[in-house]
Amino acid sequence: MHMADALLAPAVAATMYVASGTAAGVSIHQLKKEDDPQKLPVMAVTAAMVFAGQMINYTIPGTGSSGHMCGGMMLSALLGPHAGFLSMIVILAIQCLFFADGGLMALGANVWNMAFYGCFVGYYLIWRPMMRSKRFSANSASRRTGITLASVLGCVITLQMGAFSVVLETSLSGITELPFGAFCALMQPIHLAIGLVEGLITAAVLNYVYASRPELLRDVNLSAQEHAGKRSLKGVVVTLAVVALVVGGGLSLLASSNPDGLEWALFGNQEAGYAQNMGLDEEDFGVASAAADTAGSIQEKTSFLPDYAFKNSESAAGTTVSGIVGSVIVAAVAVLICILGGFFRKRKRETAVQ
Repeated sequence: MHMADALLAPAVAATMYVASGTAAGVSIHQLKKEDDPQKLPVMAVTAAMVFAGQMINYTIPGTGSSGHMCGGMMLSALLGPHAGFLSMIVILAIQCLFFADGGLMALGANVWNMAFYGCFVGYYLIWRPMMRSKRFSANSASRRTGITLASVLGCVITLQMGAFSVVLETSLSGITELPFGAFCALMQPIHLAIGLVEGLITAAVLNYVYASRPELLRDVNLSAQEHAGKRSLKGVVVTLAVVALVVGGGLSLLASSNPDGLEWALFGNQEAGYAQNMGLDEEDFGVASAAADTAGSIQEKTSFLPDYAFKNSESAAGTTVSGIVGSVIVAAVAVLICILGGFFRKRKRETAVQ
């Protein structure tokens, strides 16, 4: 669902930057109030895992399309909505700047579409109410059921909202080649399927955490026996880190070559015998603007592994290196955010004492 700059008018792109920036500011303010030493390693490995997971496009059978996870629901269930949202910004910004995945001018829109709904709507309207419900807190079996349902419902609903936002943003940008109704009729069903798969992946990861270290999950009412956990924090963090490296460095080589949901809706997949859908020209579509040209030139300079590959090379090693390097960078930046948050909390306490 990463939008290209050509899909947005500069005014719409600027508006989405303001909206996402405001949500980021609120998240930073809230993160300063938290003081959870467990969050630093968990934030690092889960952000890396989501980055790696987004590299794997899974085929949607019978459509000629593919999808990949967004990760907002997973991150907010483990880190809370504010830290989860900031982690998603880190992931999307690094994808944009270093791997040319998603337009730089469109970054504000991509953050809103792929992170805001999953982290805030998914958490406050779906995850937290279901986890606090007595129906899903009677015993471990009911909690697993609640985790699975919340994961699937959350991913499906928030991905539908993200897909609709893409349609709305392109319509407001005045792209006449994309009739609102027809584009919506393509985007919503394909992202329903993508959301179902992401929901199952999210449920699998969160149920693993529940079985191993349940106190890492937000808003899950635990008994004293459950709160103890079956594995050490270090063991869980190491396992998730290994998963991130294996997925990014190895399984990413098996990613589907079909276009993702947004590309499929725009350009179709006639080469594989499927419909052309909106039938746009991949080399010439959307809105041309000086802002988009400037953003594109910046990306050309910053992206050292464009499209997750070595420049001017089709070597599979480029994908492996991209997955590993990207995961490490994302983890390092996530750690830096936590360290800075702790520094400012400490300064605030020292000032209060004085």
